[in-house]
Amino acid sequence: MLINKRLYILLISLLVLVGCQSSGGTRMANSSAEINRDVDHALHKLYASTPAARTLAARAKGILVFPSIVKAGFMVGAQYGRGGALRVKGRTVGYYNSVAASYGLQAGVQSFGYALFFMNNAAMNYLNRSEGWEIGVGPSIVVVDAGVARSLTTTTAKDNVYAFIFDQKGLMAGLGLQGSKITRIYPD
Repeated sequence: MLINKRLYILLISLLVLVGCQSSGGTRMANSSAEINRDVDHALHKLYASTPAARTLAARAKGILVFPSIVKAGFMVGAQYGRGGALRVKGRTVGYYNSVAASYGLQAGVQSFGYALFFMNNAAMNYLNRSEGWEIGVGPSIVVVDAGVARSLTTTTAKDNVYAFIFDQKGLMAGLGLQGSKITRIYPD
């Protein structure tokens, strides 16, 4: 009973910490205009730093971009990102948030962005049909690191979804997308 109470207190503390972090240097977007502006800026930074992302974008059926995710944890962790946009042929067709909780050996606070490149209609349909897509369930995802990015071309890209993590700030042991739940939102 005492352990459960400590875990609840720790989780609440982490959520407060995430809230403090998001109201500081990393502001979460609220309106569709703000989200679109932040997504444009994030894609520009991603394409400038990772040419393979621009190459995949030309073939992708859709790109879901989260410009700002904040993750905090100490044994129990939480991450949150509001203000993702799904782009199809360069046009925003939906808005999303991303939430995750985790436990295990982890510590720190970090902000980052990520983009998911949906390479086929089946992957896009899965996102559109789900009432909240949990990464790790459904289409296969490949997280693209610097090594994979160097060898990735439009002919070698055979997976359903490619994820690029970018603009990392802070220090967090155990960064990942597994278990993140993506849900559609309707901003003002």
